[in-house]
Amino acid sequence: MKPRFALALGLMSLLSACVKPEPAQRYAWVTGLKAGKADYYRQLHANPWPGVNRMLKECNIRNFSIHEREIEGKLYLFAYLEYTGSDFAADMRKLAEDPETVRWWKETDPCQAPLPDAAAAGKIWADTRELYYLP
Repeated sequence: MKPRFALALGLMSLLSACVKPEPAQRYAWVTGLKAGKADYYRQLHANPWPGVNRMLKECNIRNFSIHEREIEGKLYLFAYLEYTGSDFAADMRKLAEDPETVRWWKETDPCQAPLPDAAAAGKIWADTRELYYLP
């Protein structure tokens, strides 16, 4: 290896180690899950459509998970994701315009029971407020 190339490569490695990536923006939501539709919802998410997963990644979403919990006889879903892009609104519009994602939502939305504030706003998922984060 030529000395100049080795030096340049070493400097690039050193500089890249010093550059810290922008932290991901974290989002979490909650919604209800209709008991009569719970099994279907679970089946859908046990075998998510590859095109939907691909579009989520294209829209800068990572570490996306949905959790289920029963509280006082009612089922609830809690969703968490990290957003690594620079324009969340634009990426969410891109996601909402994707035909396969729209078809997916036509399957999942009827399974969900929005909380009152979300329903009043015409949304399925209710926003949450982060109280604690340990990086």
